[in-house]
Amino acid sequence: LHLARARLPAPETDTRADADAGGGSGSDSGDAPGPARKAADRPRGPGVTTGLWIMLLGQLPKVALMTMTPVHLAANGHGTGTIGLVVSLHIAAMFLPSPLTGLLTDRLGAPPVAAASGVLLCAAALLAAAAPGDSVPLVAVALTLAGIAWNLGLVSGTAVITAALPPGRGANTQGLADVGLAVAGSTGALLSGPAVTAGGYATLALACALTALLVTPLALRAARARA
Repeated sequence: LHLARARLPAPETDTRADADAGGGSGSDSGDAPGPARKAADRPRGPGVTTGLWIMLLGQLPKVALMTMTPVHLAANGHGTGTIGLVVSLHIAAMFLPSPLTGLLTDRLGAPPVAAASGVLLCAAALLAAAAPGDSVPLVAVALTLAGIAWNLGLVSGTAVITAALPPGRGANTQGLADVGLAVAGSTGALLSGPAVTAGGYATLALACALTALLVTPLALRAARARA
């Protein structure tokens, strides 16, 4: 929907207004847009950067935790069926709540949902760190909560970015955000193995919890910018 809106042509009234306001500034020749158009093309406020960091700081620890959990379960003697069930619950939690998350973002605003994502992801990582290796239910709950938290952060972060963009700039910025998510996810996956090797699964989970906490001040910043 946002891509379709971004592709819509600018209203003709804006073009005529720019031409009328250009006067002797050179805008009539079509060489450069007028000051009003340049100002309209700039992102509004710090929302783009803030929204992007909300998404990235949810992506990196979530992927790191998800990557090493199957290894952690296998090291504690659990089979492929158990590991597949835990991962399936995690992936379902990542995507199934999307309609509800969108509704909450519309009703409450993106900043509160983003703050909730950071708190929930932190709680999920702390539960994973505290859960015994042979406790599949606790690990499954931790991974499910991490998936829900990721969904909250992705939807609310995207909403923060979209609200800060002028018309016609959304597709390009969202494409850059997708690249950032891929880089953050790859970084989390690459760092998770050495972290577990050096300090164990619990150490990795604690590091993920601390990273997730950084989402909350970003959400507060987005709330101030919105106000």
